[in-house]
Order: sequence, then structure tokens, then C-alpha cells
Amino acid sequence: MTFGQDFSFIGNQYRMEVAGEEMFIDLLFFNRELNSLVAVELKSGKFRTSYLGQLNTYLSALDTYIRKPHENPSIGIILCKEMNQTFVEFAVRDYNKPMGVATYRASKDMPERLRNALPNIEDLKKLL
Repeated sequence: MTFGQDFSFIGNQYRMEVAGEEMFIDLLFFNRELNSLVAVELKSGKFRTSYLGQLNTYLSALDTYIRKPHENPSIGIILCKEMNQTFVEFAVRDYNKPMGVATYRASKDMPERLRNALPNIEDLKKLL
């Protein structure tokens, strides 16, 4: 996953507790340029509107309990295997928090030469 410069990795399955309820953010980063926490949720299937509610809750918890006073509001990204762009735009329209939805391509969907050049997914999981 390439995000560009100024991203610092904070954790995977980042645990938070709010009112006795446990939550786990798939990947949590800090962007130095934006001065914001960035929560990334990885979804293996098609986009569902319920993902927005989940991410919105994570962002509220991050902003309330984790974000420092000098930092900007947290940003959320949902990475799905597939999505309908028009439907996603309709679904996110009335959310006030900065959230985005994008698709990804798994290494098994990539051409053979690229797949061979990338590390094995199990090896990456061990690193995280």
C-alpha cells in the first residue's frame, strides 16, 4: 500500500475502548503534512453503507480520546475490493467527517510479473 510521503505507521488492529465497547481500527497512521490521524479500514468485498457508520464511529473516538489539541480532525479511508462510485458518492454525501472510499487490487489479480516482484501477503502480515 503506497500513501506517499509523511505517513507514519501507528498500528494495526489499533484497539480503542469507548463506554465499555472495544473497537479495532485495521490500520492507523499519522500524516505529518496534514497533522492528522488517518484510520484505514480494509474490506474484502463490495462497499456497504454500514462501513461508513463504523468508520464515522472510529473517527469520533479518535478525535475525542486520541487526537492531541494541536492536531487536525482525523481522516478515514475505506479500501474495498469493489464499489459503485455513484452509490458511494450518494452514501458519503451527508457525513461531516473527512472520509473517502477507494478500491484496491489484490496481488492475485495482478499480472504474473508484478505478483512475483511483490512480497507474499503472509510475510507482510507477519511484519505488521
